[in-house]
Amino acid sequence: MDLSTLGTVVRERRETLGLTQTRLAQLSGLSRQTLVGLEAGVLSDLGFNRVAQLLSVLGLDFGPPSQAARSRKRGLWMAAKNASVSHVDEVPPDALGRALVSGSVPKGYAAHLTHLLDEAPVPLVVMAVEEAAENQGVAPKAVWRSVAKLAKSLSVHRQELWV
Repeated sequence: MDLSTLGTVVRERRETLGLTQTRLAQLSGLSRQTLVGLEAGVLSDLGFNRVAQLLSVLGLDFGPPSQAARSRKRGLWMAAKNASVSHVDEVPPDALGRALVSGSVPKGYAAHLTHLLDEAPVPLVVMAVEEAAENQGVAPKAVWRSVAKLAKSLSVHRQELWV
């Protein structure tokens, strides 16, 4: 697969997830300029590790990139487990999904959500957002706005990543 084809796949997946170029660049550790060049098909080179991180954030596999592996995973369940790792009470996946969609912190789960937004791997949060949007029948873009609201209200350390 060449970079031009990869750029098309990345753009389509980014739009499906409701991510802006700026947000995806932040989440994947790329500059916005690099992402714009990739999506426009004018980028001449991009290292393997950078491509791997970008595809991981988007939930795409190598050869050829697809969402097959992501669709087999339970993103909200995995995110709920991650968010609950240091807590006696686990946040239920459905409650986590509702929090991500609404931007409201369920009573008793502020620490869980803070941990998720501060410590969880970015691809896991992206997967949870996508699954929550699908389960609640809303656009992922709307869920990202709610995630930004959560990050601000919880004053998470990685706030700039989600806002």
